[in-house]
Amino acid sequence: MYVRAYLRASTKEQDAERAREQLEGFAQERGLTIAASYVENESGASLKRPELFRLLKDSKPGDILLVEQVDRLSRLNAEDWDSLKRMITDRGIRVVALDLPTSWMMMKSDDELTARMMGALNAMMLDMLAAIARKDFADRRRRQAQGIQKAKAEGKYRGRPVDAERHQVIAEMIEKGLSWSQVSRATGASRSTISRVMSEHRGTITE
Repeated sequence: MYVRAYLRASTKEQDAERAREQLEGFAQERGLTIAASYVENESGASLKRPELFRLLKDSKPGDILLVEQVDRLSRLNAEDWDSLKRMITDRGIRVVALDLPTSWMMMKSDDELTARMMGALNAMMLDMLAAIARKDFADRRRRQAQGIQKAKAEGKYRGRPVDAERHQVIAEMIEKGLSWSQVSRATGASRSTISRVMSEHRGTITE
Protein backbone atom coordinates (compact mmCIF):
# COMPACT_ATOMS: atom_id res chain seq x y z
CA MET A 1 0.00 0.00 0.00
CA TYR A 2 1.29 3.44 -0.99
CA VAL A 3 0.04 6.83 0.14
CA ARG A 4 -0.12 9.31 -2.74
CA ALA A 5 -0.75 12.96 -1.92
CA TYR A 6 -2.73 15.15 -4.30
CA LEU A 7 -2.21 18.90 -3.95
CA ARG A 8 -4.23 21.27 -6.11
CA ALA A 9 -4.85 25.00 -6.43
CA SER A 10 -7.03 26.64 -9.05
CA THR A 11 -4.61 29.23 -10.43
CA LYS A 12 -0.87 29.68 -10.85
CA GLU A 13 -1.05 32.61 -8.42
CA GLN A 14 -2.11 30.21 -5.64
CA ASP A 15 0.27 27.90 -3.79
CA ALA A 16 -0.75 24.35 -4.62
CA GLU A 17 1.84 22.97 -2.18
CA ARG A 18 0.43 24.90 0.78
CA ALA A 19 -0.95 21.76 2.47
CA ARG A 20 2.10 19.50 1.89
CA GLU A 21 3.42 19.75 5.45
CA GLN A 22 -0.04 19.10 6.91
CA LEU A 23 -0.52 15.99 4.76
CA GLU A 24 2.91 14.66 5.64
CA GLY A 25 2.25 15.18 9.34
CA PHE A 26 -1.11 13.41 9.08
CA ALA A 27 0.50 10.38 7.43
CA GLN A 28 3.42 10.27 9.90
CA GLU A 29 1.04 10.29 12.88
CA ARG A 30 -0.36 7.03 11.52
CA GLY A 31 3.01 5.47 10.87
CA LEU A 32 2.83 5.96 7.11
CA THR A 33 5.02 7.79 4.61
CA ILE A 34 3.82 9.63 1.51
CA ALA A 35 5.37 7.75 -1.39
CA ALA A 36 4.66 10.41 -4.04
CA SER A 37 3.07 13.82 -4.37
CA TYR A 38 1.16 15.12 -7.38
CA VAL A 39 0.91 18.91 -7.61
CA GLU A 40 -1.00 21.01 -10.10
CA ASN A 41 -2.74 24.33 -10.62
CA GLU A 42 -5.99 23.44 -12.31
CA SER A 43 -9.67 24.03 -11.62
CA GLY A 44 -11.36 21.44 -9.45
CA ALA A 45 -14.46 21.93 -11.61
CA SER A 46 -12.72 20.32 -14.59
CA LEU A 47 -11.56 16.78 -15.32
CA LYS A 48 -8.64 18.19 -17.32
CA ARG A 49 -6.11 17.56 -14.57
CA PRO A 50 -2.98 15.75 -15.81
CA GLU A 51 -1.43 15.21 -12.39
CA LEU A 52 -4.58 13.70 -10.93
CA PHE A 53 -4.77 11.22 -13.78
CA ARG A 54 -1.06 10.46 -13.44
CA LEU A 55 -1.74 9.62 -9.80
CA LEU A 56 -4.59 7.31 -10.79
CA LYS A 57 -2.42 5.63 -13.40
CA ASP A 58 0.44 5.09 -10.93
CA SER A 59 -1.81 3.68 -8.20
CA LYS A 60 -2.32 0.02 -7.39
CA PRO A 61 -5.29 -1.59 -5.59
CA GLY A 62 -5.23 -0.60 -1.93
CA ASP A 63 -3.26 2.62 -2.44
CA ILE A 64 -4.45 5.78 -0.71
CA LEU A 65 -5.23 9.06 -2.44
CA LEU A 66 -4.64 11.66 0.28
CA VAL A 67 -6.03 15.20 0.04
CA GLU A 68 -6.38 18.10 2.42
CA GLN A 69 -10.06 18.64 1.63
CA VAL A 70 -12.60 16.95 -0.62
CA ASP A 71 -12.88 20.13 -2.69
CA ARG A 72 -9.20 19.72 -3.64
CA LEU A 73 -10.28 16.52 -5.39
CA SER A 74 -13.62 17.65 -6.76
CA ARG A 75 -15.73 20.68 -7.53
CA LEU A 76 -17.11 18.68 -10.43
CA ASN A 77 -20.68 18.49 -11.66
CA ALA A 78 -22.59 15.30 -10.86
CA GLU A 79 -21.81 13.57 -14.16
CA ASP A 80 -18.05 14.24 -14.02
CA TRP A 81 -17.88 13.33 -10.33
CA ASP A 82 -19.55 9.98 -11.06
CA SER A 83 -17.00 9.40 -13.84
CA LEU A 84 -14.05 10.18 -11.54
CA LYS A 85 -15.48 8.00 -8.77
CA ARG A 86 -15.76 5.06 -11.16
CA MET A 87 -12.11 5.42 -12.12
CA ILE A 88 -11.08 5.56 -8.47
CA THR A 89 -13.25 2.57 -7.55
CA ASP A 90 -12.16 0.50 -10.55
CA ARG A 91 -8.52 0.94 -9.52
CA GLY A 92 -9.23 -0.03 -5.93
CA ILE A 93 -7.99 3.31 -4.60
CA ARG A 94 -9.03 4.54 -1.15
CA VAL A 95 -9.70 8.29 -0.79
CA VAL A 96 -8.67 9.89 2.50
CA ALA A 97 -9.37 13.57 3.18
CA LEU A 98 -8.27 15.49 6.26
CA ASP A 99 -11.67 17.20 6.44
CA LEU A 100 -13.52 13.85 6.35
CA PRO A 101 -12.85 11.90 9.59
CA THR A 102 -14.82 8.87 8.38
CA SER A 103 -12.22 8.44 5.65
CA TRP A 104 -9.37 8.14 8.15
CA MET A 105 -10.45 4.57 8.88
CA MET A 106 -9.61 3.72 5.27
CA MET A 107 -5.92 3.92 6.20
CA LYS A 108 -6.25 0.90 8.46
CA SER A 109 -6.37 -2.78 7.54
CA ASP A 110 -9.50 -4.20 9.18
CA ASP A 111 -11.52 -7.32 8.59
CA GLU A 112 -13.52 -7.47 5.36
CA LEU A 113 -16.91 -6.66 6.92
CA THR A 114 -15.62 -3.56 8.74
CA ALA A 115 -13.75 -2.42 5.64
CA ARG A 116 -16.87 -2.75 3.48
CA MET A 117 -19.05 -0.91 6.00
CA MET A 118 -16.56 1.92 6.36
CA GLY A 119 -16.14 2.05 2.59
CA ALA A 120 -19.89 2.47 2.08
CA LEU A 121 -20.11 5.16 4.76
CA ASN A 122 -17.10 6.97 3.36
CA ALA A 123 -18.51 6.89 -0.18
CA MET A 124 -21.74 8.50 1.04
CA MET A 125 -19.86 11.24 2.90
CA LEU A 126 -17.61 11.87 -0.11
CA ASP A 127 -20.66 12.33 -2.31
CA MET A 128 -22.14 14.81 0.15
CA LEU A 129 -18.97 16.91 0.49
CA ALA A 130 -18.38 16.82 -3.28
CA ALA A 131 -21.93 18.13 -3.82
CA ILE A 132 -21.34 20.92 -1.27
CA ALA A 133 -18.04 21.83 -2.96
CA ARG A 134 -19.80 22.02 -6.34
CA LYS A 135 -22.56 24.24 -4.91
CA ASP A 136 -19.99 26.56 -3.37
CA PHE A 137 -18.23 26.80 -6.75
CA ALA A 138 -21.48 27.50 -8.60
CA ASP A 139 -22.57 30.10 -6.01
CA ARG A 140 -19.27 31.97 -6.27
CA ARG A 141 -19.42 31.96 -10.07
CA ARG A 142 -22.97 33.30 -9.97
CA ARG A 143 -22.06 36.08 -7.53
CA GLN A 144 -19.06 36.97 -9.68
CA ALA A 145 -21.24 37.18 -12.80
CA GLN A 146 -23.77 39.32 -10.95
CA GLY A 147 -21.02 41.66 -9.78
CA ILE A 148 -19.65 42.02 -13.31
CA GLN A 149 -23.12 42.65 -14.70
CA LYS A 150 -23.74 45.35 -12.10
CA ALA A 151 -20.35 46.96 -12.76
CA LYS A 152 -21.04 46.99 -16.51
CA ALA A 153 -24.43 48.61 -15.94
CA GLU A 154 -22.74 51.30 -13.87
CA GLY A 155 -19.95 51.75 -16.40
CA LYS A 156 -17.30 50.60 -13.93
CA TYR A 157 -16.26 47.28 -15.45
CA ARG A 158 -12.98 47.29 -17.36
CA GLY A 159 -12.18 43.56 -17.40
CA ARG A 160 -8.80 42.16 -16.46
CA PRO A 161 -5.86 44.51 -16.94
CA VAL A 162 -3.57 43.57 -19.82
CA ASP A 163 -0.12 42.34 -18.78
CA ALA A 164 1.82 44.25 -21.45
CA GLU A 165 5.21 42.85 -20.44
CA ARG A 166 3.97 39.25 -20.59
CA HIS A 167 2.33 39.88 -23.96
CA GLN A 168 5.59 41.26 -25.31
CA VAL A 169 7.49 38.18 -24.13
CA ILE A 170 4.94 35.90 -25.81
CA ALA A 171 5.20 37.81 -29.09
CA GLU A 172 9.00 37.70 -29.04
CA MET A 173 9.04 33.95 -28.34
CA ILE A 174 6.71 33.27 -31.27
CA GLU A 175 8.76 35.48 -33.58
CA LYS A 176 11.90 33.53 -32.59
CA GLY A 177 10.27 30.38 -33.90
CA LEU A 178 9.00 28.72 -30.72
CA SER A 179 5.78 26.76 -31.09
CA TRP A 180 2.59 27.77 -29.33
CA SER A 181 2.88 24.68 -27.13
CA GLN A 182 6.40 25.69 -26.05
CA VAL A 183 5.26 29.25 -25.34
CA SER A 184 2.27 27.98 -23.36
CA ARG A 185 4.46 25.75 -21.19
CA ALA A 186 7.00 28.51 -20.58
CA THR A 187 4.56 31.33 -19.81
CA GLY A 188 1.44 29.54 -18.64
CA ALA A 189 -0.58 31.37 -21.31
CA SER A 190 -3.54 29.63 -22.91
CA ARG A 191 -3.71 29.22 -26.68
CA SER A 192 -6.51 31.81 -26.82
CA THR A 193 -4.25 34.30 -25.02
CA ILE A 194 -1.38 33.60 -27.44
CA SER A 195 -3.73 34.03 -30.40
CA ARG A 196 -4.98 37.36 -29.03
CA VAL A 197 -1.43 38.58 -28.40
CA MET A 198 -0.33 37.74 -31.93
CA SER A 199 -3.44 39.34 -33.41
CA GLU A 200 -2.57 42.54 -31.55
CA HIS A 201 1.04 42.47 -32.78
CA ARG A 202 0.87 41.43 -36.42
CA GLY A 203 -2.43 39.84 -37.37
CA THR A 204 -3.70 36.40 -36.53
CA ILE A 205 -1.00 33.69 -36.65
CA THR A 206 -1.74 30.00 -36.56
CA GLU A 207 0.68 27.32 -35.50
